[in-house]
Parts: sequence; C-alpha cells; structure tokens
Amino acid sequence: MIHDLVYQSIKPNKKLSDFVDSFWCMENKSDQTLETIGLPDGRIDLSLIKTAEIPFQIRLLGLGTQQYEKGKIPANSLTFTISFKLPAAEYVFHESIADLLNSGKLLENNFWDFNKNDLENFELFCEKASAKIESLLLKEIDNRKQKLFILIYETNGDMTVKELSEKANWSSRQINRYFNQYFGVSLKGYCSILRFRASLEHIAKGKLFPEENFSDQTHFIKEIKKISGSLPKELFQNKNDRFILLSALSSK
Repeated sequence: MIHDLVYQSIKPNKKLSDFVDSFWCMENKSDQTLETIGLPDGRIDLSLIKTAEIPFQIRLLGLGTQQYEKGKIPANSLTFTISFKLPAAEYVFHESIADLLNSGKLLENNFWDFNKNDLENFELFCEKASAKIESLLLKEIDNRKQKLFILIYETNGDMTVKELSEKANWSSRQINRYFNQYFGVSLKGYCSILRFRASLEHIAKGKLFPEENFSDQTHFIKEIKKISGSLPKELFQNKNDRFILLSALSSK
C-alpha cells in the first residue's frame, strides 16, 4: 500500500451490529492526488471529508454493483466514513436509497449535527456517530428482516434466494420487492456482490482460485470480471494501489 495513504477501521458496538459494518478513516498525507478505482463492497457509506481545497463536506454513497469510474483521493485529504449494512436504509435513514445505486449525493454540512471539528479525532467521531445512530433507531428491527440479513452476512451471500426465503419465513417475492424498493437491487444481485467482496479478501492474499461460493475456476473468473471489470490476477497485482478496497484489505 502507498506509504502516505493511512487506513484505520473500528467495528461498531453490539447494539449497532445489525446496522453498521464498520467505521473507518483514510488519510492521504502526500502532496499528490492518488488515482483509484472503486469496487463494490455491499455497503452504504456516509463520509465526512476535508481536503486542501474543501474545508468540509459530507457525502452519502449508495450501493455499487460494478467497478466505479476512476476516482481521486486528493492530496492532503482526510476522510472519516461510516459503512452501513442494508437495514440502515429503513431503520437509520428512514428512507429508500434505491436512487443512489452506483451513485451518491452531497448532504448538508450539518447533517446529523456533524461539523468539521469531528474530523480532528477518529475515536471521538466513532463515539459521536454511534450515539447519533442509536438515537435514530426508532423501532425494533422486524424479526424476518433481522434473520434474513444475519444469514446473508454470515454466509457472504452463499445461499440461494429460496433457502433464504424459507429460513427467514418470508416469501421471495416480498423480499425482492423490499430489496428493489429500498436498495435498487434484487436479493440475488446483492448476494453476488457479497460473494465478490468475500473473494477479494482471498485475492488480496494472492489466492487466485475459488476458496468458496463458486462452482469452479471458470465461474470464479467470470463473476470477478463481471463485477470488477478485471481478472483476479489484475486485482491481485493492484498496480499503484489503483483498487482502493484491495489496498485497504491488504493493510489489515
């Protein structure tokens, strides 16, 4: 990983574990803007950002289903991010994020009472964000939805829609209606993203063959190329840290 790009992450407390995947920060300490390529990770990201040109900004990024357009990590920039699991759309944001599929939007600079001073200390930011999220949980998560998402995340999407439907006691038709309404993707499509995300952890370690979730090498290569636009070998080489998600995984 590029020496001047610093990455750190913190897991949420147990009360938030159904809604938050992680808190993380990324700082580009160099005087150079870094070219990157984003990859789908199955999360909804709320980010606080500051750069040399922009003192403070808050962005919300919806689900990604494909390789993002080449982006940039500005020189001397700092980003604090809350990465949410899907139930956060309904239970934390209280609205659909379907219109943010493969896109994002700028939020007001006082969103959730955040301000530029929150970028001074990552641990304090995590504490403040956790308290805010807890205050927004106005109702208990539906048992069917909780069971469904636990199964999805614990298996990294490696269950069929039929299996998930039966175990959650929720019809596949209702599940897909819910997924399309709130997230803009089908359950099957989302499970493919999670299988891809799990495979990246193996690829980051140089394991360029299917460890799980794929029937054979051909299926593995086809699915990785379909979502990322690159072959497993190209992802592993990660020249110049182009793939920022892989760089983060490699730093763990």
